[in-house]
Order: sequence, then structure tokens, then C-alpha cells
Amino acid sequence: MKLIDTKNAVGHVLCHDITQIIPGVTKDAVFRKGHMVTEEDIPVLLSVGKDHLYVWEKTEGMLHENEAAERLRAICQNERMHPTEVKEGKIELIADCDGLFRVDVQRLYAVNSIDELMIATRHTNTAVHTGDKLAGTRVIPLVIDEKKLEEAECAAGQTPLLELLPFVRKTAGVVTTGNEVFHHRIEDTFTPVIVEKLAAYGITMAGHHTVDDDAEHIKAAIADLRAQGVDMILCTGGMSVDPDDRTPTAIKQSGASIISYGAPVLPGAMFLMAYFDDGTPIMGLPGCVMYAKATVFDLILPRVAADVKVTKADLAGLGHGGLCLGCKPCHYPNCAFGKGV
Repeated sequence: MKLIDTKNAVGHVLCHDITQIIPGVTKDAVFRKGHMVTEEDIPVLLSVGKDHLYVWEKTEGMLHENEAAERLRAICQNERMHPTEVKEGKIELIADCDGLFRVDVQRLYAVNSIDELMIATRHTNTAVHTGDKLAGTRVIPLVIDEKKLEEAECAAGQTPLLELLPFVRKTAGVVTTGNEVFHHRIEDTFTPVIVEKLAAYGITMAGHHTVDDDAEHIKAAIADLRAQGVDMILCTGGMSVDPDDRTPTAIKQSGASIISYGAPVLPGAMFLMAYFDDGTPIMGLPGCVMYAKATVFDLILPRVAADVKVTKADLAGLGHGGLCLGCKPCHYPNCAFGKGV
């Protein structure tokens, strides 16, 4: 490209969008890249502060910002997402379904370590909805050496940096434990909270048992829900180390393999994650899930709903960012809780 005086631009082709900003009204391109300047355009260009213009001179090995943004978009885009039209050298990716958004953070870091280009995304392991913005790509200069894009493509590898996994586990069985609830000494206020949280991911409570603190009774309730074929099992209450809290023992005796009893998250330290041999997840939910707005359960449920197996390493990684500050009012998920990576 070459720089020319705007008054001498008639007949030349713009190599970048010209943006017009009217405060409180619009911020959009008044002329698009590729537009051939006419005599009538000159006053408009001058009115938006363009005394000089870059006009296109195609050079071998150099890419316009729009072409480069398309190359970066291809590095990122995966199934169940679509791109916006390229605008001022920027392309955004939009979710086509509700699901769990995941980013290969290390490869993203490698790409963003290359000068003069950028990819910005949401946090990995974020629950998103249809129409949500997922990522944006652009290069910094108006034109960029194609070798930088080739370097970025090499750093990204053969698979897209992003993925969007739909929520596929749609039914849950709930075991409410505790002598105080079973014997009607207090009202069950835990189950309604669980039902509401499940509904946010399209999950229905397909089975429910209320039992006392006898491990055999809890184990029998779990077995019945397994026989019903629910997609996940949630055991509420009885998760502490008190002698009357038998839920962890019952889950272990049910035949599930314990991934972890305990998580570096507050609230939610006494959380239990386990799986049966057929892949059915079972979770032990501590009492904080009943009263705290955001807990470890809110961090793990989207992954379980999307059928992403939770590992011990996943839980260990929650420690960085796993401290809820208890803001009033609560802004979760638009806050730092659970976003350490």
C-alpha cells in the first residue's frame, strides 16, 4: 500500500475500512476496503479526519488485514460455531448451540506469542448459549508478512484451537440424605436449588429419593437410580467428616470409582467426584451448594452435562481462581471465580 493525500485519492482503491464514529449513534465503516474513491467521497473522508489515505498496492508475500483475519479464523473455528463478516480486519466466532466452550490454552498462547497478530477468546470450560460471542481474531497492522500467518498456523497445529460441546446429559437422579430431612424435622430446601441449577443446562430430575443417614439406605437409593438409567446421580448432604455423615462411604460402597473427595474450591471443599464403570458420573454435594450462589458444583456441572470426564488434575487446577469473594450482589458467572486458567 502507499500513502497519498486524500484530495488526490479519486480513482484509487482503499485498502482498509474507513470508520465513522457518531457518539451515541453509530460506529461503522462509511467506506469499505476495496471501495474506489470518487470526487463526491472526498468531503466525507475529510469530515471523518482522513487527510491522508492508504491505497492498495498488492505486494507478493504480504497479506491485507482481512485476508490475515480469515487465516486466523481458520485456526480457531470448529463445529457448532460460525464467523461474522470480516469488518475492519476483525472476525468474531459465534456459538451455534448451548454447550461447553473449551480452548486449547497452550496452543493459543503459542499463537499469540507471534508479533502483529492476536486471537482473544472467552475463558476455557465456560458454559455458553446460542448466539454468544466466543472469540475474535485480527492482525495489528493493515498489512502483514504472510510468513507470520504461516508461523501461526504451524504453532496451532492440525486441529482448531476451539471447541463447543453440546450439553448431552439430560436426566439426573437425586439422593437427598439426612435424618433431619427424612424424619421431617426440617424442610428439604436443598433439592429445589439442585432442580433450578440443573434446568439451566436442560437437565431434568428424573428420580428422587430422600433417605436417612444410614449408608446402606443411601447405597440402595443410588442403585435404584442407576437401574432407572439416569445420566448422572447427585447426592446432597452428609458430606462432612462428622460421624453421622455417611454419604461418601455410601458412594464408595456403591461401586463407583472415586476421582477425588475434596476440591481446592471455596465454597465447595467437601465435594466428591466419582464415576461408575459405564461412565455414569456421581457427585457428592456439600451443604454450601444449598445456600451459596456459586460453588464448585457450578464449575463442574457444565463439564458433566457436556460429557467431559472430570479428572483429579482438573479439580486440582481449580485452586487458582477457586476462591469465591462472596460479592453482594453476586455477579457469577461474570467474575473471576473458577477462571484461574
